[in-house]
Amino acid sequence: MTIETPSLTDTEIKILAARVDRPLVLVGMMAVGKSTVGRKIAQLLDLPFADADDEIEQAAQMSVSEIFEKFGEEHFRDGERRVIARLLERGPSVLATGGGAFVQPDTRALILDRGIAIWLDSEVDTLIERVGRKDNRPLLRGGDRREILARLKVEREPSYAQAPIKIMSDAGPHGETVNRILWGISEWL
Repeated sequence: MTIETPSLTDTEIKILAARVDRPLVLVGMMAVGKSTVGRKIAQLLDLPFADADDEIEQAAQMSVSEIFEKFGEEHFRDGERRVIARLLERGPSVLATGGGAFVQPDTRALILDRGIAIWLDSEVDTLIERVGRKDNRPLLRGGDRREILARLKVEREPSYAQAPIKIMSDAGPHGETVNRILWGISEWL
């Protein structure tokens, strides 16, 4: 039986929002819910929201998959770092990053210096269920999804663990994850 995190009151949310002085940056594996949960956090805290992958696609005028295919991962990661650096300059906001962003040392250093990194973690089974909904993940093409996700999770966890706030995102409703994040931010601040 999972014990639910109590919801913050509207007044507590307003107080918390006033305390946020820099971007809240959601990091973690693909399909962990960074964009979905990030939009809800931004709405509750009345902050602007940005999805780094969407911003990269706009800047490049092509999809993340197309960038990977045409130019390779190294080129993508360089552009991703530059876009995230620009987004971090916006001040208090909520930013959802791609799964590999925080693994890149330069990008991770930027986020840790200019934002509040929040690691959304999830079990591999939950990630498998979620990635099955779309076929737009370049790193999952041409292989066993479970094996790739399990390997990436193990490889990336030491980087993700450098985020000062860690929140579990399970298969339950996103509202519960949102509550955990709000409490995590409140305790950290």
